[in-house]
Amino acid sequence: MIHEHDVVSFADVRAAAARLYGVAHRTPVVTSRTLDARTDARIFLKCENLQRMGAFKFRGAYNRIAQLTPEERTHGVVAFSSGNHAQGVALAAQLLGVPATIVMPSDAPEAKVAATREYGARVVSYDRQTMNRGAIAAELAAETGATLVPPYDDPAIVAGQGTTALELCEDVADLDVLLVCTGGGGLLAGCALAATALRPGIAIYGVEPEAGDDFAQSFARNERVEIAVPDTIADGQQTTSPGELTFPIVKALCTGILTVSDDDLRDAMRFAFERLKLVMEPSGASALAALLAGKLDVRDKRVGVIVSGGNVDAKRYAEIIAARP
Repeated sequence: MIHEHDVVSFADVRAAAARLYGVAHRTPVVTSRTLDARTDARIFLKCENLQRMGAFKFRGAYNRIAQLTPEERTHGVVAFSSGNHAQGVALAAQLLGVPATIVMPSDAPEAKVAATREYGARVVSYDRQTMNRGAIAAELAAETGATLVPPYDDPAIVAGQGTTALELCEDVADLDVLLVCTGGGGLLAGCALAATALRPGIAIYGVEPEAGDDFAQSFARNERVEIAVPDTIADGQQTTSPGELTFPIVKALCTGILTVSDDDLRDAMRFAFERLKLVMEPSGASALAALLAGKLDVRDKRVGVIVSGGNVDAKRYAEIIAARP
């Protein structure tokens, strides 16, 4: 069954896959007998921590910027992000020869800020507690005539992120469950479009930090809820409300939203390092964390898990996985 939505559809995900072919990595799917034994299930990890620039965000950014007209490209792009979208936009813009300005919080991980600059983007800092990043980015775009590339509320972004699940469902047959981390919902919405089209009846769950449960609250109330900036180690999931575009797609196609504690995230990152030899950032580990923490009964199921990113500096990573509850 192909799900069509007013603004973005599975056909758009297919088109995004064609644009990304030969540009984005077709990331590997990793399995583990240890993980299967712990969950009494068959687990398939889609490793977007091994994507270009270290996260799935490259997919949506490239798909969006690749569709700019020649005139729009000369004026450049503006984006706002705590890190991974920043790097995705910066790299995509560099590859396509488009100037990029990124609005990043002053407390963003230094490794992500440095990588964004290394990809050639100009970084503008702001205080996430007192300033509105969207307003700053919109003002910069208006001043220069640049195109605003939002982190999730854009059809091309959603379609690009959906290629993650498209590849997973093509590589792994008959998935019963799909777990996807969610912040603003771009990855979750895109993956839901792809997975439900290719695997009708699949159960899809978004996963977010307990401290930032805006999606869980919104899903339960059937309306978008806004919360304060959450205090969590998952810096990529410090959103305050689901996307206006993404929430209706998620609500229509997903089964539910799961939440995990920061300790659950630490446990998942440690497990991934010790047993899978994979480096995951806190946000990137959230779907695996839900699985390991027993947030969902997946016994005898075939479960896809999106590992959304691995961008974390060495010092911070060591501190996180060394910490014990």
